[in-house]
Amino acid sequence: TGVCANFSCPQKPSSSSGPQRALACAPFLSTSPPLGSAQVMACPFRSSSLAPPTPPSRVPVSHLPTKLKISRWKQASPKKCTWVARASVPEPGHDERDSATVFPGTPSKVFVEEAIGAEYGEGFETFRMDGPLKVDVDFLNDKLQESFLQRVRHAMKPDEAFGLIFSWDNVVADTCSLKLAAWEQLSTEEGKDMPSNGHIRRSMLHMAADHALHKVLCWGDGASELERLKSRLLNLYYENLLKLTTPVEGLKEWLDALYTAGTPCAVVSCLDRRNMIEALERMGLRKYFQAIVSEEDGMESIAHRFLSAAVKLDRKPSKCVVFEDDPRGITAAHNCTMMAVALIGVHPAYV
Repeated sequence: TGVCANFSCPQKPSSSSGPQRALACAPFLSTSPPLGSAQVMACPFRSSSLAPPTPPSRVPVSHLPTKLKISRWKQASPKKCTWVARASVPEPGHDERDSATVFPGTPSKVFVEEAIGAEYGEGFETFRMDGPLKVDVDFLNDKLQESFLQRVRHAMKPDEAFGLIFSWDNVVADTCSLKLAAWEQLSTEEGKDMPSNGHIRRSMLHMAADHALHKVLCWGDGASELERLKSRLLNLYYENLLKLTTPVEGLKEWLDALYTAGTPCAVVSCLDRRNMIEALERMGLRKYFQAIVSEEDGMESIAHRFLSAAVKLDRKPSKCVVFEDDPRGITAAHNCTMMAVALIGVHPAYV
């Protein structure tokens, strides 16, 4: 058979008989040599284009062999045909990675004060084949019960019974330094002065950018100017994030011990997944986290992120431990019936 007959007709031919079946296959056959000849007809398809080929002139039925051997067509499989589609051919010396933006295209929640969530045990809404499903704290504590085999395993290895959830900000990465550097770079570009009061500078790291620009710094006149400053501030933060290579001091040793003990860990953040994974890989921490909750998960509050991490770790909320440095995150963990470990950092310690 011709090469094109085996390439472009992987499906089973029509059950029609006689001349109709011959006409259906005629455009792919050569007229001068018989089917058993060693000559191979040139395939009209080109690998660099998906445009349908121009069919050749139709051959009269009388010039075709009386017996068409199409048994090989029945054995052909569509898996043998590989289609490669490309939007355009890059120019010489052009790197395709340069065309993709490094920063997320949607507004990030990095400089936004998020809600605590789960004040009354409410959760988030997910979708199933039979309709929407509301997932709250009590629902997860009931549905994520340990099976018999899991109880036996956890009795022998109690460290695996818990799930550890790490906040990205100031627990995994020193994001306070990144945010402060972004504010200082923005003030230099705009020719403004940053406040010298240490308390005000620390409070700016945890408040919304709108409030800091409008109420604290008094920068920008009008909504369009505020949006421009916020966008530039976010870009400066992501540029500083690309330079981050070291985690918080002592974290890697702690994660290595948890990894050896088999305790599942998750990291939660409002960053987009791509930048977050790349930052974890630069710091050498990617293998320690079995679950990642990022901006793409669509969680609306801090508590919802913790509940999503519990689902991904397959641990009920009451068996999860949250590591946070923000009092709002500690409150969100307690609202989810989770245990919490508060790290002393920017916020003052209350005895």
